[in-house]
Amino acid sequence: MTTTANLPIARGVLEEIVAATATKPGYLAVSIPGTSYRLHLRSAATPATPVGKRITGVIRCEARRVDRIDSGGRFVEPVYGRPRRICGTVLSADAGTNTLVVDAGGASTPGYAMGLPVVVRLTDPRQKAADFAYPQMVVFDVLDGATIEPA
Repeated sequence: MTTTANLPIARGVLEEIVAATATKPGYLAVSIPGTSYRLHLRSAATPATPVGKRITGVIRCEARRVDRIDSGGRFVEPVYGRPRRICGTVLSADAGTNTLVVDAGGASTPGYAMGLPVVVRLTDPRQKAADFAYPQMVVFDVLDGATIEPA
């Protein structure tokens, strides 16, 4: 697992930079190697990466509520668009920031440590990151505003 300041780095290809409009924020369309995913992720700044080239960064989102599950796979719904639902394996938990790192990718791509690492902030006040541990499977709805911080 590649990390910067102990956060996992996701790898993808920058497919498109969509500018903000009067009614919608701008986003980066990022495809994930080895999957059909083309995620729409917000970014505070335009990345230095040209369109069509590899982009790396930390993907972050906020969970409405995180539920443990006994079986299932690792996925992001929908495959194309802003992430709305994620299912994956808990890799780590940080009680200080109340966040989890979840591997939400499908089968890990050869040459990569994991499929799709996502840093998830828990927003339900009844839940604490310390309640979750590796290798639990979790599923959650994603609040609008998933981001990528290009590395």
